[in-house]
Amino acid sequence: MKSIILKPYQNEFLGHMKNRVVMSAMSRSFSDKNHLCTDEIMKYYELRAKNNMALIITEGVVIHPSADGYNNVPHMWNNNQSESWKKTTTAVHKFNTKIFCQLWHCGRISHQDYTGGIPPVSSTDKAAEGINRQNNKPYSIPHKLTKKEILEVYDMFIKSGELAIKAGFDGLELHFGHGYLVDQFLDSRINDRTDEYGGSIENRCRFAIELTKLMITKFGPNKIIIRISPSRDMGGIYDWPNLNEMINYIIPELNKIGLRMLDISCARANYFETSGRIIRTVRKIWPYVIIGGASLTINEAEEEIKNNYLDMITWGRYILANPDFVNKIEHNIKLIEFDRDMLNRLE
Repeated sequence: MKSIILKPYQNEFLGHMKNRVVMSAMSRSFSDKNHLCTDEIMKYYELRAKNNMALIITEGVVIHPSADGYNNVPHMWNNNQSESWKKTTTAVHKFNTKIFCQLWHCGRISHQDYTGGIPPVSSTDKAAEGINRQNNKPYSIPHKLTKKEILEVYDMFIKSGELAIKAGFDGLELHFGHGYLVDQFLDSRINDRTDEYGGSIENRCRFAIELTKLMITKFGPNKIIIRISPSRDMGGIYDWPNLNEMINYIIPELNKIGLRMLDISCARANYFETSGRIIRTVRKIWPYVIIGGASLTINEAEEEIKNNYLDMITWGRYILANPDFVNKIEHNIKLIEFDRDMLNRLE
């Protein structure tokens, strides 16, 4: 009998999906000097669509030069960058696969080498700890965003979203996780503000909620997925401070403003120790789409769907290593294990 993961899936917001398999966003750093989508990137996504991926979420696409923090990643800030993605969305759609563009602002997880010589921005003026693996330098001291500048960041997201939709994307995933800009507002260990964007849980969630409301108003609930990572691996299991209070505030608020799709990510950690715990809490107060998984076996993924914890299942490294992932799980063919050398190739 065919696995529930592989059966067609009809969803009010995503529409008809050929199965429940989602290619998770994975940074690949194969863009060119103008931060365009190249033919190589197009073939990479096309191959996975050809092999029956239902939904592809792109690598992080930076919304503005000042939002960058990585080597050779694509941007979505001008018409040339938008145009460069059209061949990819067209190629993916030929195989009835849907593709969402992940919009990304790195915040303080950056260095002036990547932001045009100006300081990166954040909820704080304290630099991230450690060495930036992109240039082997300490992270730059960020500029703490003013209220006016916060509104400018919202405008960057809207403009980038418009360009992505113009490029043919089916929707947008807003990256609110993994310690990047929006997460820097959510996290009380980073956010040291004393204005209406810091301090209380309500204030720390304000940035995320205001931005989400603007994006839903502009693009509609069927075009917006929010990625959050309340629990993840950061050299050990790391949870949002005030975890339960945070979830019990932000999830109902996102519901009120019309969000209908959540991607709950665990950032390479064990699912059941991180995002699986969060999903069980969220599901009690969230009746809409939840995407997640990443590290699950096929049997575990089936159980998560049958028990109504997840609606669609993300895999990242397995899909990177196995472009024909769907065919292999359908025919019980052994999957190739991911190894780090694969990160140096785009195939």
